[in-house]
Amino acid sequence: MRQDQEDPYQRRSARGYAGVGRAGHGPAEPTRGVLYDAVLLDRDGTLIEDVPYNGDPEKVRPVPGARAALDRLRAAGLRLAVVTNQSGLARGYFSAEQMRAVHARVEELLGGFDAWLVCPHDDSDGCDCRKPAPGLVYAAAHELGTTASRCVLVGDIGRDVGAALAAGAAGVLVPTPVTRPEEIAAAGWVATDLPSAVDEILRRQRAVQPARTGDPVGTTLVVRSDSAGDVLVTGPAIRAVAAGAQRVVLLCGPRGRAAAELLPGIDEIIEHPLPWIDPAPAPVDPDAMRDLTARLAAVGADEAVVFTSFHQSALPLALLLRMAGITRIAAISDDYPGSLVDIRHRVPVGVPEPERALSLAAAAGYRLPVGDEPVLRLRDDAGASRPTAAGDPGYVVLHPGSAASSRACPTELAARIAAALTAAGHRVLVTGGPDERTATARVAASGGTDLGGRTDLAGLAALVADAAAVVVGNTGPAHLAAATGVPVVSLFAPTVPFGQWGPYRVPTVRLGDAAAPCRDTRAASCPVPGHPCLSGVDPAEVVEAVRTLVPRGGGIR
Repeated sequence: MRQDQEDPYQRRSARGYAGVGRAGHGPAEPTRGVLYDAVLLDRDGTLIEDVPYNGDPEKVRPVPGARAALDRLRAAGLRLAVVTNQSGLARGYFSAEQMRAVHARVEELLGGFDAWLVCPHDDSDGCDCRKPAPGLVYAAAHELGTTASRCVLVGDIGRDVGAALAAGAAGVLVPTPVTRPEEIAAAGWVATDLPSAVDEILRRQRAVQPARTGDPVGTTLVVRSDSAGDVLVTGPAIRAVAAGAQRVVLLCGPRGRAAAELLPGIDEIIEHPLPWIDPAPAPVDPDAMRDLTARLAAVGADEAVVFTSFHQSALPLALLLRMAGITRIAAISDDYPGSLVDIRHRVPVGVPEPERALSLAAAAGYRLPVGDEPVLRLRDDAGASRPTAAGDPGYVVLHPGSAASSRACPTELAARIAAALTAAGHRVLVTGGPDERTATARVAASGGTDLGGRTDLAGLAALVADAAAVVVGNTGPAHLAAATGVPVVSLFAPTVPFGQWGPYRVPTVRLGDAAAPCRDTRAASCPVPGHPCLSGVDPAEVVEAVRTLVPRGGGIR
């Protein structure tokens, strides 16, 4: 039986992290790996067979392939730590000495670990360290000399993945017979076993290393013609290109222009709609395409990097780029590109969109410079002033709307969330676009300040940057929160994969039915009556998620 089946959802308390039975080898300097410095591993069911409340080292049995997989991580320079819930200590089923004997046996069979982080509490203790709370992840990152965002946690149940996400780390679920189907559906990254998880960790690490190095390129044209959120998640890749090019020109569409103006590394923006990308395209206008080709030719680019989402084709634009005289083109293309693409890159399904773009930049020879983390980021001078009505920092932003109605939070639910957050003592700011003012007014009437239609994207970014947390669906403001380091309560409709589109490298709690019938439909409007993927969210879950993400005192980790 899973040890968490009898436990209620994690409750926070005044206690700090617990490290009973640590056998660490001291803090370490972070490696220069772009994505990960460390791999954190759950113990029971992930490294060794799950024997409930085991205090006997003779019962330790590694999972198949564990030693070889761990040795591959060590050889790659990654630090290793174990992060494990051991409520048997609190319940008196075994002693700390017995637990240390079990850990010694694990290291005898699997090799040494750089740190052991243990939660010795039961859920009724209300600690901060028992997964799915993020305490063990933060503590492990600190002990390993890195940050949670540069860690990946491998575990076998939803609590493990939840702890990783709540700390801003990557989480890999390796299901076992006790893993619940809903936990598998909710996980953004699923591997069949521990060796497969290690394969993918190392593949993703390698994928963002440049394929070539050399002198800086003169002018590089980068392309991301899509919505604001799509442009924002391409930001790390654009910065990588900027680090290796003297001048960067971005081609984007009208829906992404405001986001493009917030990104560092761009010297010039060309705005033009692309009828094979826009969700409601106008008919193809040959004159407009000729004008675009002429504008692209006038850039004088030495090469182009065409960024697209996983369901889009780069080939129509690649043809125009060839006609514009650009001789070196890099793009992701599963379709045969003929002579349209010089660097044809492929990415497995499920990779987060920022990493997908970074891997294309790396394939074209571009890499983030030392000191620039692979996170979403805005220009230092991009901020606008917050509305006076926002008041002092530390509020919760509730953004219920979305350009795609399938990803929006139902207004009635958003109103109940606003009321619950207000009753819990939070100041709530309700945001939305000019076309959402009626909805934001209805939501704010239940609790909070209505700021619908009162900010442009830059102003919304400034508003989000001073929030304690943002409650939002899968839409642009979620990526603004990630770009400003603000925790996200993600009301995520599963029309697209969470592993690709969830808030990137920022503390997150995901809510909603991940197995709803709309899953992976990419529907822009809800295909199921009643919006069941989000309508079942309990506002109390949102309040609890904010408690998990925001440390006492209201600051940001």
